[in-house]
Order: sequence, then C-alpha cells, then structure tokens
Amino acid sequence: MPQIKLTDLQKQRQDKLNQMHQIGLDAYPQPNLKAKDEIEAARLKQDQEVTVAGRIMSLRGHGRIMFADIHDRTGKIQLFFQEKTLGKDKMKLTKLFDLGDIATVTGKVFTTVAGEITIDVESFQILAKNIRPLPEKWHGLKDVEERYRQRYVDLITNPDSRQVFLVRSRLLTLMRQFLDNHGFIEVETPILQPIYGGASAKPFVTHHNQLDQEMYLRISDELYLKRLIVGGFEKVYEVSRDFRNEGVSRFHNPEFTQIEFYWAYVDYEVLMKFTEELIEFLLANIKGSTKITFQGTELDFTPPFKRLTFRDAIFNKTGIDIDQIKTESDFKQALKDKKLKVDLEGAVGIGAMFDALYKEHVRPFIIEPTYMMDYPASMIALAKRKSDDTSKIASFQLLACGAELLKAYNELNDPKDQYDRWMEEEALAKKGAETAMQLDSDYIRALEYGMPPTAGWGMGIDRFTQFITDQDTIKDVILFPAMRNEDIQDDLIVDKLK
Repeated sequence: MPQIKLTDLQKQRQDKLNQMHQIGLDAYPQPNLKAKDEIEAARLKQDQEVTVAGRIMSLRGHGRIMFADIHDRTGKIQLFFQEKTLGKDKMKLTKLFDLGDIATVTGKVFTTVAGEITIDVESFQILAKNIRPLPEKWHGLKDVEERYRQRYVDLITNPDSRQVFLVRSRLLTLMRQFLDNHGFIEVETPILQPIYGGASAKPFVTHHNQLDQEMYLRISDELYLKRLIVGGFEKVYEVSRDFRNEGVSRFHNPEFTQIEFYWAYVDYEVLMKFTEELIEFLLANIKGSTKITFQGTELDFTPPFKRLTFRDAIFNKTGIDIDQIKTESDFKQALKDKKLKVDLEGAVGIGAMFDALYKEHVRPFIIEPTYMMDYPASMIALAKRKSDDTSKIASFQLLACGAELLKAYNELNDPKDQYDRWMEEEALAKKGAETAMQLDSDYIRALEYGMPPTAGWGMGIDRFTQFITDQDTIKDVILFPAMRNEDIQDDLIVDKLK
C-alpha cells in the first residue's frame, strides 16, 4: 500500500495523542453523562454550576488563560480556562486540546464584560481525540462531492446542512400526525418482493438463498397496501424506502423515501382537497406560510391549486390533440406536422410516447402549483378509468417548477380490467419496454375477493423536502445519497499512528 506523509497538523495531533497515552489519560473514555446539561439550557443558568459536552470548535489564548467554544446539537457556549481556577497542572493539560475534540466540562456560568455567556471551567475531560483536522477555517467542505461522501464532516461544519435534515425529520413527523389524526393507520409491507409492482421502473434484483428464488427490492408498496384495503382496512399509509435501478439526477436518487396512503370509499376529487389541506398544514407548521421560494421562484401553495387536464396542457403548449391520436404512427405524424422533436429512445407504446412529449415540451413550463389531471389510460395501468371517458384515468399529479411533487388516482378494482391492462404491459415488455409492469397473479386473486372503490396517493419525501428547504439538488436532502465507490484506504491516518 502506498504510504502518505502526515501533515504538520496531523503530526501535532499524533504527538498530543501520544502524550495522553504517556501520562495515562484515555483519549476515548466512556463516562456516564446522562445528567449533563444541554448547552441551550446551560446558557440560562447564570451563576449556577453546569456540565456540558460537545465538540470544541474554537480555541484562543495561551499561557495562564484560554478561551474555547464548545458546540452541541442545541447551540454553543464559550469556555474560559484559567490557571487560577484549574491549578497549574490541570491548566497544562489544556494544551492537549485540538479543534474538533469531543470534550466535557464542568463549571459556573457567568457573563463576560463583552456580554458573552461563558462557563468558568472547574474540570474537563477529552472524550474523543480528533486526529483528522476539520476543513480550513471550519467553513465546511468546499468540494460538493466531498460533502455527500463525508456527510459527517458536512454536519459538523455546516449548520445550514444540519437544519435541512431537522426540517426533513419534522416534515415526516407532521405527515404522520396529519394522517393519524384523520383516521389512517401506519403499516409495514415487504421490501423484498417476489414480483416488483406498483410503478413503472427498473428494479434492483437479488437472490434469496433459503427460498432459492429471485427477489426484488420494492419499487413501490402500492399493491401490498391495496391488499390491506381488500382485507378491510379502510385508511392505511406507509413511510417506505423504495428502490429504482435508474438514473441519478437533480430530482432523482435510486433509493428514496415515499409516503403512500390508500383511502376506501372516496375518489380523487376528495384527495385533491385533502392534499391541499395537508400541504397547507405542513407549510404552516414548518415555514409559517403557504408561500415558499424555490431556486429564486416564489411558489404560492394557498388552496385551491390550479387544475389542468393532461390533454389541454399538451394542446395548449404544442397544438397536438392527443384525443385524436390512436396509434404510434399517428403520434409520430403529429410531431412531424408540428415540427416538434421528442427523444423517444426507450419509449415503447403510445402511453410512453405521450409521457415523453409531456416531459420534454410541457411539464418544464408549469411553474406555479398545479394539478395535472386525467392522464390517458395507457399511461398508468393501475388507475381506474373515468366513467365519462374510458380513454382517460381519474388521476392527478401536483406539479411545481416543472417537477412532480406527488401522484394520486382512483384505484382500479375491476380484476378483469386489471388483468387485461397488465397483459398490455407484458406485450410492451416483449417489444422492449424496460419499465413495463409485471403481472401479479396474487393481486388479481385479491381483487377477485372485492376491493371497495379506493383512491390512492404517493409523495416522494426527498423531493418535497428539497422544495421546502430550497435545495438545488436532491442530494442535499438525503443524508447519504448514492455515490460511486471511492478507494479511501490510502488516505487513512490510523496506520501511521505510533
């Protein structure tokens, strides 16, 4: 293995670690600090003794006095080390501190002449020695890729990044609260599935040794949740990790978090109003307003949202009336007539071609929050046809800034229609459609027992968090986004330590 040279800072830290060993100090002790004060609370305890623990992020001074800043998850407080309080021998040990060390201190809280709330340290202990220096000036990792690879450093040095993930956690808590308060129950369904279904996507494939069969990481939990509707649960939801073996982009990660819920005896009109109530509730609690700014664009989520049919959206933007198009040849001729170019690579079937046209020439231009409604039946094989126009499905997506935030539709509960629709999907697969759905015979069997009229809904939590925290890329709202492997062994410091 190639050997790297330690930097001067790393050598200094190695020397301090060695000094601790020589005088019998454990650089990684395990004290019981259950009763410690959080820094936010300690700052309010003027003239009282407190014990805090956290990371040292600033060191200044020398000789008989030293100041430091210590941070925990609630905030920071200044530390004052003085020989007068600690004694000469204990004061010498402050020289063993480095930026980034984890430490605990005990002392009385006071306020300096400059107005800085401070702890007059009476005792201290290093709890974890930092041997890898933090980024220069502690302004965070400048290399964007390193921020994602070393999220731990990003979180240490970037308070804004920590805040994003606190908002994400709050969002999930509020969504659960809203659904629970409306009578939904949270359930869990399989992540490893013998048949992948519920969406049009490429799966990750694995093998179950004991069962000796191919398995798939779920691309959606839809079909299992609807089995529960058949079983008599009328309102169910799941916060799920889903996996799609597809591209990585500004709005996509192959592993993502989704909330899906299913509600028996209502239709998608009810869900549109319910969605408006939900988003108003979320934004009011997180942002204090239904208006947010995403990448310089103000978005107003005050209900009711604008509504637009899929047919009208395409016609208004391109002049193509998809209601008049019955075949793939008709579609290609319409493109030719309108002198439109559409990337149809991988688009098999008329539904996929409509989708390609929409995503390239229509969706990017829908900026304000809008319900896109009533897609062609050829686009979503699990959705129920509209009773007044069977060429359409009772469906909607919520769009903003050209991105899909959620999708919902009336669920297809006719087993014969569902079977036929899946047969059409299998025919597309034979023609080369890589994301065509598979026939799930057990699900058809479930529908044969009778599923009540149901409407279902799904939202990608990562993308919605991206919007409400105003992050340019979805990687900024996923703690550990998908990355190519890196060889870090040669960069490790531990095998150079004495």
